[in-house]
Amino acid sequence: MKPYNTGKSKKEEVRAMFDGIAPRYDLLNHTLSASIDRLWRRRVVRIVGRCRPGRILDVATGTGDLAIELARRIPEAEVLAVDLSVGMLAVARRKVAQRGLSGRIDLEQGDAEHLFLADASVDAATVAFGVRNFGDLDRGLAELARTIKPGGKVVILEFSRPRNRVLRALYEFYTFRVLPRIGGLLSRDRRAYEYLPASVEEFPAPEEFLRIMARAGFANCRARSLSCGIAQIYIGER
Repeated sequence: MKPYNTGKSKKEEVRAMFDGIAPRYDLLNHTLSASIDRLWRRRVVRIVGRCRPGRILDVATGTGDLAIELARRIPEAEVLAVDLSVGMLAVARRKVAQRGLSGRIDLEQGDAEHLFLADASVDAATVAFGVRNFGDLDRGLAELARTIKPGGKVVILEFSRPRNRVLRALYEFYTFRVLPRIGGLLSRDRRAYEYLPASVEEFPAPEEFLRIMARAGFANCRARSLSCGIAQIYIGER
């Protein structure tokens, strides 16, 4: 699915959407999630840290929250953060500079499906809330696999749908009724905040996504449920 259905590619529409909502993205993201997304990112960082990586690739970095956490908590690592959206990267650059991490985090505009890195050039790769926005999911995952060294890991954080019926009903009421109204009001782009929860609904279930990861070249793929299934951490090895 695409945010606007203008006839342009999903990639073009996603880039335009994030350019438009970038100025208020952090405020809305942390407020609408009650900042639980920060805790989820720290779980990702702990998993990555166990690999003792020297170089980490963070794809779909957005405003840089995960890249910043990786750089802060894994001080020996260099972080290369990539995103399609110039608007999101502008916000990320300000945040990185404010935290004194400009020498540790390299922010670049780039396409997850056509990464500019050499084969086997990073120790670990991460994606937080970005794989469902890939224009071609299989291609994007295959590119991640290509760039990771043998023995390295990919760690993906993504929203999911709770399996408990009561919790799922509450979750869907919030994401499909409440979130678009608040997000649309504050960002002035209601369609963006209708697309974001709808893209979660369309995203493969955890079992299917693990099969897609394996098809892309990852081994020992597994998932860890977060907050009763509201999100998942997916891990794959090279």
